[in-house]
Amino acid sequence: MTAEPVQNDARLRPEPEEDDAPRWPMPPVDGYTVDDLFTLPDLPPHTELIDGSLVFVSPQRRFHARVIHLLTALLSDAAPDHLSVEPEMAVRLDRRTALEPDVSVVRTEAVRSFSQTSFVAADIVLAVEVVSPESEARDRKTKPVRYAEAGIPHFWLVEMAENDEHPVVHVYELDVPTGAYGLTGIHHDRLKITVPFEIDIDISLDALRAL
Repeated sequence: MTAEPVQNDARLRPEPEEDDAPRWPMPPVDGYTVDDLFTLPDLPPHTELIDGSLVFVSPQRRFHARVIHLLTALLSDAAPDHLSVEPEMAVRLDRRTALEPDVSVVRTEAVRSFSQTSFVAADIVLAVEVVSPESEARDRKTKPVRYAEAGIPHFWLVEMAENDEHPVVHVYELDVPTGAYGLTGIHHDRLKITVPFEIDIDISLDALRAL
């Protein structure tokens, strides 16, 4: 007795699951450009572009959102009229790289309208990154190097202290001859500096909780 051959009946196969994920065009050989970043449909919020490659952002910790809110409010109060504080705006560093600092201090003359989607590196006086677990390497290594190469004069890296989760602000200033950032101070509880403008703000855990 021989077994009957298995029928190749499509009705016996499970239906393929519908894939609702957005599909973007195949990138060109040398990667996407910044113009592509602003025209590709359905990109997730806060997508960045580094050397032609799209970088997607994972959900952030509450600390991350709170620090952005705190610094945006306090720096806006302290900034002189010729500077504007802009949270989470894309900055075009070159043709194939656009990053999104968590907070930027920009020259007011570069702020054109509420429909504006980006600035160029020459507009930026200060770029601030709040370290997240999923983007730690980019925040600590990749982004400071790219901001320095683009000539952005000031950079802050904000971390969460392990002991009580208060913000710690590492302040850097661009050394023009070397084209690299030099650390000028590490600040807990209070941030008091004179560049890029007079700043004396409460960055304590209490200030973060009071938002």
